Amino acid sequence: MRLSRITSRYAKSLLMMSVEKNILEEVHSDMKLLQGVCKENKGFRSLLQSPIIKTDKKNEIINKILSNSVNQVTMAFITIVTNKKRESYLEGISESFVSQYRDYKNIENVSVTTAVEMDGAIKEEILTFIDGKTDKTVELTESVDPNIMGGAIIKIGDRQIDASVLKEINKLKHKFKQ
Repeated sequence: MRLSRITSRYAKSLLMMSVEKNILEEVHSDMKLLQGVCKENKGFRSLLQSPIIKTDKKNEIINKILSNSVNQVTMAFITIVTNKKRESYLEGISESFVSQYRDYKNIENVSVTTAVEMDGAIKEEILTFIDGKTDKTVELTESVDPNIMGGAIIKIGDRQIDASVLKEINKLKHKFKQ
C-alpha cells in the first residue's frame, strides 16, 4: 500500500466518523494541531518514526502531549493508529484529513503574495476577483515578498496568476535580449 493511500483511507474514516458523531469542527482543529506539532517538533516526529520505542511507551508519551488538547474521539483514533503500528503515518493522516475536510466543506485554499502588506480595500478587491474564479468558499492565506516589487501572485488550488512587477520586468528583459 502506498503512503498516500494509507493516509487517505485513515483520514477518510476519521472524517466520516466525526461527521456521524457531529464533531467535525473539533476533529478538524485537532488534526490541524497534530499537523502543527509534527511540523514544528522534530523530536515528536522522531518518536513516531522510531522502531525502537515500544507501542505502549509511544501511546503514553502521545497521551501526555495531546490528551489535554484534543477531543476524546481524536485521541482514541490516534491510539488505534498507534496500536496498529501505523503511528509513522499520523502526520500524513492529519494533512490528508485537512485536505478532505476542505473538499467536504467546499473550501478553496488561496494564497496571495504581495510586495507590501494588503490593506482592507485591496483585500476586498482580491477576494471579489477570486470569488469570480471559483465557486467554492475561499480560505485566504497572505504572504509578503518584497522581491516581487509590486502587484501580486495569486495561487488558487493548482493554478497561479502572476501579476507581479518582477514578472513584467523579466518579460521586458527577455524582449530586449531578442
